[in-house]
Amino acid sequence: MAQLSATLYTSHVPAIGAAMDLARDGDAYWKPVFDGYAATRQWLAANTPDVVVMVYNDHATAMDYSVVPPFAIGVSDHFEIADEGWGRRPVPDPLGHPALARHLVHRLMASGFDMTVLHRPKVDHGLSVPLSLGFGRVSAWPCRVIPLMVNVVHAPLPTAARCLALGQALGEAIRSYGEDLNVQVWGTGGMSHQLQGPRSGFINSGFDRWFLDQIVHHPTALTELSHEAFVAQAGTEGAELVMWLVARGAQMAFQAEGDRFDELQRHYHVPASNTAVGHLLLAHRALATA
Repeated sequence: MAQLSATLYTSHVPAIGAAMDLARDGDAYWKPVFDGYAATRQWLAANTPDVVVMVYNDHATAMDYSVVPPFAIGVSDHFEIADEGWGRRPVPDPLGHPALARHLVHRLMASGFDMTVLHRPKVDHGLSVPLSLGFGRVSAWPCRVIPLMVNVVHAPLPTAARCLALGQALGEAIRSYGEDLNVQVWGTGGMSHQLQGPRSGFINSGFDRWFLDQIVHHPTALTELSHEAFVAQAGTEGAELVMWLVARGAQMAFQAEGDRFDELQRHYHVPASNTAVGHLLLAHRALATA
């Protein structure tokens, strides 16, 4: 059966990708951001997954805002990096795992989640920046990638509780896949930030640090937060944090079967562009202690 080796959580700030692409990650401004990922990169190099299920939100590249489904999965064998208006990032196109992706679609549908299937979506910084943070500059990504997109941009949005439940169903679907695969689920987006309006530039470090504690120790408590609460505490774009609950839910499904996960890395830094950056790595205990 497929196994879950880790869940990873990170912001996907587009300026982080630009800093890497322009070789500015060693600059005084950016170095503290990237230093917080050094231990994670080292661990991933020694525990490279076969497949990463990347949970992120599309930024009007795979679909326009006239139709935005709550949840969508890319089932292609290849995903083109999108040009988001300033040229495509100089990073490799991710390769998919169509067999596992289609299995996930069928199992999630059977669990009551109406998944939209995307056959040739272009992928944006929401997917590519986390890959760069995890694996650095590479000529080819060392794993296959399955994009799982969550609507956090266009009302109505799926609730935090629904995202955690999706993650639990996702974990069960991964476990039911017959091939022996090392799978990781990465939840991305956030942390607190707001890009427009009177509160443009808003960051709430107190809420961010509380959220990092809760996602590790009390994830179900986060399902009590409404979207209005996320916006009030973390800014309009802080609602992206519900996507971390998808990854955490997948881990909970494995924990229910007796698997144990340890926190290997935690990182928080302000600012990166006009955003707070947060990161966690929760690894299977057998790998965390190896």
